[in-house]
Amino acid sequence: MDEKTVKLSLRGVSQSYVVGDAVRDAIVDISLDVYDNEFLVILGPGQCGKTVLLNIIGGLERPIEGDIRLDGRPVVGSHPRITMVFQKLALMPWKTVMQNVGFGPEIAGEARRDWFLEAQKCIDLVGLNGFEKSYPHELSGGMKQRVGIARAYASDPEILLMDEPFGQLDAQTRYAMEIEIQRIWQQERRTVVFVTNNIEEAVYLGDRIVLLSKWPARIKAVYEPDLPRPRNMTDPRFLAIRKTIADNMDLAL
Repeated sequence: MDEKTVKLSLRGVSQSYVVGDAVRDAIVDISLDVYDNEFLVILGPGQCGKTVLLNIIGGLERPIEGDIRLDGRPVVGSHPRITMVFQKLALMPWKTVMQNVGFGPEIAGEARRDWFLEAQKCIDLVGLNGFEKSYPHELSGGMKQRVGIARAYASDPEILLMDEPFGQLDAQTRYAMEIEIQRIWQQERRTVVFVTNNIEEAVYLGDRIVLLSKWPARIKAVYEPDLPRPRNMTDPRFLAIRKTIADNMDLAL
């Protein structure tokens, strides 16, 4: 990136839970800047605390310590400029693709014509033109993920949080969706914070990769792949970065 403007900053963010008779740390002293229009990947082993961190950024949890700021201003709780895409999309089965995508703007009080046009734009963005009247049960897994992404974009977020969105897809569909989310990000240029436990996915997508340790999560290393896009997973440079990260990544609990 030629110019780096801090969009989101985390300082000393920690989270703990009471488990039985003990207090168990989940994340410890996370300090991190996320830049405007950056595709930042948070990578770590399974059950290390990645989702906890993303939930805190998205306002679903409050940390026991630390400070989160958006454009320099404190963020407490959920924020309308931050939207989240979950692995389990929870699409409303009784609503069509158009109705699912337009749900946010609709409940926000936008006139039908306005939310309909915004939803159509986002449906076109994710390549689902022609499926506006389809219901979730009529869609493949990859198509459902596209609906989830379109729904997130329809709320016009400045920051898009993605929690292992392709984790339940088969390998071929997952790769296709990685290509798609990169295309959408390059077209729309929103700030994306993407959580994964897949090293190859992280190197393929990330401007920067923040590697977390095993539970409790701490920042272990930060990588910045110097590779042109679209990235070639068989490129020796790609494989070298992948190996460097793999050698440094903790085993899952």
